[in-house]
Amino acid sequence: MSSVRQLKYSEALREAADVCLERDPKVYMLGLGVPDPIGVFGTTAGLREKHGANRVFDMPIAENAMTGIALGSCLVGMRPVMTHMRLEFSMTAMDQICNQAAKWHYMFGGQSAVPLTMRMIIGRGWGQGPQHSQSLHAWFAHIPGLKVVMPTTPYDAKGMLITAIEDNNPVVFLEHRWLYNIHGPVPEGHYTVPFTPRLANEGKDATIVSLSYATLDAIKALRELEKDGIKCDLIDLRAIAPLDDTLILESVARTGRLIVVDQGTLTAGFSAEIIARVSEKAFAHLKAPPIRVALPDCPTPTTRALSNFYYPTPGHIVAAVRKSMGLSYEEDPFTNIDPADKTMDVPDKEFTGPF
Repeated sequence: MSSVRQLKYSEALREAADVCLERDPKVYMLGLGVPDPIGVFGTTAGLREKHGANRVFDMPIAENAMTGIALGSCLVGMRPVMTHMRLEFSMTAMDQICNQAAKWHYMFGGQSAVPLTMRMIIGRGWGQGPQHSQSLHAWFAHIPGLKVVMPTTPYDAKGMLITAIEDNNPVVFLEHRWLYNIHGPVPEGHYTVPFTPRLANEGKDATIVSLSYATLDAIKALRELEKDGIKCDLIDLRAIAPLDDTLILESVARTGRLIVVDQGTLTAGFSAEIIARVSEKAFAHLKAPPIRVALPDCPTPTTRALSNFYYPTPGHIVAAVRKSMGLSYEEDPFTNIDPADKTMDVPDKEFTGPF
């Protein structure tokens, strides 16, 4: 039996776009840097050369106007894939995204479809600071009519991007910049992955719910916990709108404990939605109060001396699980961190391969 080939996350996204451009002449791509040689971290490299400048092209720094153009093209049957080099760039087009794209199918009685895929890059690193590293997924999940997807693995990245492009609804597709170089098994050709959570690890002691890059931190935490014989369910959300909570509720019914790891800020973050649903639907199963592991309620720092103490670490997840179980835990996992540590502001080299 031949082994399944390995692709980087970025390569998986590029292949998904290539597959969709090949299969459907109505698919086209636009965005800042899309036709550049680097091609948005490699995710669009070579696509213009293969599919032509009429289907893969750059755009002016006018996100509101260009989103409107892409939206209008949906009404005549096109399927645009719009790429924002950072989520913050899409913020100038919030009216188009949230007031127009999200609502047209409903407002016109189902007579129009908006198959618009909006790729947005999120996450920390390299001193991106408060205006270029926000993870505002909870914003978009709050808008009825938008689908919000956040894949973690290369396999899911390819399959879910294809699903998004083929969906007749607007999809916000969020990619953490630190995921691009991880790799894993990815099948060739066309396949789709549903917008539902997956069980990434099985255990009986607690349920950890995470998404995107936070899932990698959770995996590192699981390794530490297993040294003490603690085994946890790990649920990778993959999509937060629509949110299928079946797997989460079933897990909490078995473990009785819930820790939610989110890369957004604590107050009004998506972690609160998970805890609210479990409290409403599975409160009787809880053995301990649910715990959120999220960013503090302050802007993202630029300087390393501050950012090293801003982002929760796997140690915070370990502490949350142990606290939930009534075991001793480290009160402040930041205690042993060096403010000058350069390795904390770049992708974790441990996750260059499958996980």
